[in-house]
Amino acid sequence: MTKGHIKTETSNEETGQTGEPSLWLRLLQHVILPLRLLYKGYRKGARLLARAMPKGLFARSLIIIVAPMVILQSVLAFVFMERHWQTVTDRLSTAVTQDIAAIIAILETYPQDGDYSQVIKIAQDKLALNISILPDAPLPPPGPKPFFNLLDQALSRHITTQIGKPFWIDTVGRSNIVEIRIKLQKHVLRIFARRSMAYASNSHIFLVWMGGTSLVLLVVAILFLRNQIRPIQRLAKAAERFGKGQEARNFRPSGAREVRQAAHAFLEMKRRIERQIEQRTVMLAGVSHDLRTILTRFKLQLAILEQSPETSEMQRDVDEMQMMLEDYLAFARGTSSEKAEVIGIPHLLTELQFDVQRSGHELTIEHTGGDNIEVRPQTIKRCLHNLLSNATRYAETVQLSSERLGNWWLINIDDDGPGIPEEELESVFRPFYRLDTARNQNTPNTGLGLAIARDIARAHGGDLKLSRSPLGGLRATLRLPS
Repeated sequence: MTKGHIKTETSNEETGQTGEPSLWLRLLQHVILPLRLLYKGYRKGARLLARAMPKGLFARSLIIIVAPMVILQSVLAFVFMERHWQTVTDRLSTAVTQDIAAIIAILETYPQDGDYSQVIKIAQDKLALNISILPDAPLPPPGPKPFFNLLDQALSRHITTQIGKPFWIDTVGRSNIVEIRIKLQKHVLRIFARRSMAYASNSHIFLVWMGGTSLVLLVVAILFLRNQIRPIQRLAKAAERFGKGQEARNFRPSGAREVRQAAHAFLEMKRRIERQIEQRTVMLAGVSHDLRTILTRFKLQLAILEQSPETSEMQRDVDEMQMMLEDYLAFARGTSSEKAEVIGIPHLLTELQFDVQRSGHELTIEHTGGDNIEVRPQTIKRCLHNLLSNATRYAETVQLSSERLGNWWLINIDDDGPGIPEEELESVFRPFYRLDTARNQNTPNTGLGLAIARDIARAHGGDLKLSRSPLGGLRATLRLPS
């Protein structure tokens, strides 16, 4: 209705746009869609290949050596078979066919009046062909073709081209002999020729040498790779044991220069960490001695004073201060002062059950799986004591289940207490963090028990997690490498 509307229509007519996509746009869509599908297929195939590939360094290094060797040998074998075998077999088949054609020419040009002994003798002595003249009869039905029919194809092609008569050929029946029958006007010519006359039969020697040398190279590569990767495996095992708090026994740098450098760096790092831990332990021992001396003087002075409500309050403050000091020193000391050793899991759990029962609580224990584990015994016992005391402090029913799953030892401690809110399950692991809303405020608590327990678990290469218990309270899951 407006001029702008009329102008727009005119513009569309001038440009030739009809609202449909242009030809170039359609062509681009037809190109992009297959490319996207191809890219998705490539990504999927790459993921499947990465999932199927071995994860170990030795296996991957072996594939890096074996894969190019196999590809190269396959290409060489294919080229040899396609070029050498085909060329040599074709020329040999041509020569045999020419000899047969010459015999046929003699038989058809110079009739022998039924006596073919002279022609048979010439073919045997001069051409190495065993021939015989058979009465006129239909040729046998075609036999099964061999799977690798290079000789069959070459002979059939040359006989058809040079002789041009009906024929029957058998390259399968007798492995060293090739039988050929050609139908003549009044007779059937049967020829027995050695396979080596028409076929490059010595090619298997090439394949034997190729396979033998590849096998020797593969064995040398496996031995070399194993000797080169073994120091890396020892270094990884030593680092893993040190990370779990275990002693890296009889480890010394070996292997290639780069591996030795990494091993020396690991040993130097290990010495620095051990020296730092030793210095911290010595300092904490001195601090602990000085603070305990002061607390002891406080206790002696309170013991001299007459008993009163004020002195009782002061005595409780001193006891709480000593408890906080012991917890803090245990947290700061960590797990450095104890060596790892193999202990029996059932024996450790029995001791824990006895300690809990001696404090006036009941503990149900269930253990399945292996019996032995290498840990720091007193440190792990302190970790489990912290978890059990935390459970028995706020709950009436406490259950402990222990099991071995593969390379892990799992301990679940369940209680029917008030539990911890979901959003606070990680916060309670912070040192000196107290959750007064969910737990009893009047209960003595330094806020270090769970922090110490998780620190011990991680020092052993494991972890500690909290979740909701099937009993309605809190579940503490301790996972340790076995």
